[in-house]
Amino acid sequence: MKRSILFLLSLIVIFSCSEKKQPNIIGESRNYYRKALFFYNIGKHDSSFFYLELAKDQALKESDDLTIARSFILIGINEYDQSDFFGAQETSLKAIEFLDKRKMKQDTLLSYAYNTIANATDEMKQYDQAIPYYHLAIRYSNDSSNILIYKNNLAVCLRNAKRYEEAIKLSKVILAKSSLGSTDYAKFLNNLAKTKWMADSSYNPVPLYQRALSIRLKEKDLWGQNSSYASLARYYDDKNIDSSIHYLNRQYKVAVEIKSADDQLNALRGLIQSNALYSQRYLSTYLALNDSIQQARAAAKNQFALIRYEVEKNKTENLRLEKENAEKQNRLIRQRVITGASFFLLVLLAGGGTLWYKRRKQRLELEAENKVKETQLHLSKKIHDVVANGIYRVMSEIEHNDDVDRDGVLDKLENMYHQSRDISHNVEQQTVTEIPYNEQLASLLKSFAADHRRVLIAGNDVEQWTDVAKRIKEEVKHVLQELMVNMKKHSQAEQVVVRFEKLDQQLTIYYKDNGVGMPAEKPQGKGLTNTVSRIESLGGKIIFVSEPGKGLDITTTIPLV
Repeated sequence: MKRSILFLLSLIVIFSCSEKKQPNIIGESRNYYRKALFFYNIGKHDSSFFYLELAKDQALKESDDLTIARSFILIGINEYDQSDFFGAQETSLKAIEFLDKRKMKQDTLLSYAYNTIANATDEMKQYDQAIPYYHLAIRYSNDSSNILIYKNNLAVCLRNAKRYEEAIKLSKVILAKSSLGSTDYAKFLNNLAKTKWMADSSYNPVPLYQRALSIRLKEKDLWGQNSSYASLARYYDDKNIDSSIHYLNRQYKVAVEIKSADDQLNALRGLIQSNALYSQRYLSTYLALNDSIQQARAAAKNQFALIRYEVEKNKTENLRLEKENAEKQNRLIRQRVITGASFFLLVLLAGGGTLWYKRRKQRLELEAENKVKETQLHLSKKIHDVVANGIYRVMSEIEHNDDVDRDGVLDKLENMYHQSRDISHNVEQQTVTEIPYNEQLASLLKSFAADHRRVLIAGNDVEQWTDVAKRIKEEVKHVLQELMVNMKKHSQAEQVVVRFEKLDQQLTIYYKDNGVGMPAEKPQGKGLTNTVSRIESLGGKIIFVSEPGKGLDITTTIPLV
């Protein structure tokens, strides 16, 4: 069980209450947001995600930053629920961009966003990176019960990072401030006992485990009972196999009742490993449930991506219709002007009209040629995005895996074949539209992400690139591509962060990875030398900071005037 799920459910209630405290709410975006809350509360996450996308886009039109931030926060929670932890990180970071840290009324939303980022980072086992976000969640929270939950999450993260003394000290503080006999008290007590046992294997946590369990049984806290049984089963695993099996069976029954598939899997895994009889009885159930969970999560991620695509497509279609209507109005006005003109004026204008017609014909022919060129460029880029990047990812998979899944590789290549064929079929059907620059950068950077490597992007919104010259944007794209290629070849990095900032007519790009760094004795290769030359040609500067084994920091500044 993801440990914050109970908090997430209570979070939705708090969101709903915060809406009720604002009687003067106007705007269609907040109506969409209310619908999203409704569907989330009844467990229809795909419908919730759909209305959140509508709420976010409508709020952008209404310049309603608060609704944009709330929508991003709840989208991040949806992604976290589906175990898309990287997506939850990225979306929650976007939410923070629309919140004003100087306004105390927005502190609660900031704390929610930071807590989701911290939980997702912790689930990805990046404990040291998660801890500062928990501190930020605590700092911005103004609700005492939420603060205790954040601190408990932090204590669990400290335990995961094996910083046991800090975790025990914090857990004692939390326990002293919680209501005796409450379900939260039981949760904090169980966590303290578990941390003490992990810090000292001779410590006996059973008395505290049983005390927490008795509170949970009394309060009919099924999620808490599930946690208690898991803790007891793990303690007895190498001490008393019969007791371990007893608590695993009880955990499995409760997990079925609360419909927690992950906890069912954990209990079944323990039973299978503990006894050959249970291995035969539960193995098929375990395998079927595991496959079902993986399929469900993959389907949910695909559904979210499809919903986002449909919303974007509808938005593009509406813009196209608005443009066509404007053009029709202009044509109608021109026709009325021509109809109302006198015959005498028509004669006078005949010579000029002939000249205008010839020039217009030349212009239309030129526009047609340009459209053909644009179509060719569009198809070239689409082929690069679909085919080249796809082949690149297959090459990376083969490169980093000793045992190549031949059938899996063939399936991916077949999928790229169908996609490339679809491109050729759609040549005459699609209108050439320029992909926004921020989306081009996101596509470029994310193409270097892999199972063992995360790529995090911040500050890459549409407004960031407004009024930035075309030449600068082209050079920036080439520079980033060179840096990412260099990272993949040499750095062995597991995490890459790229952040953009535009301030006082200056563009700053921060790059950071946690790879092996750049050896001091090794000169820059041709690629990095070209990178420096590109930046200097724009009047900018690029600074490399690296210590072997500690990653690479690169700061690039480019004047915009």
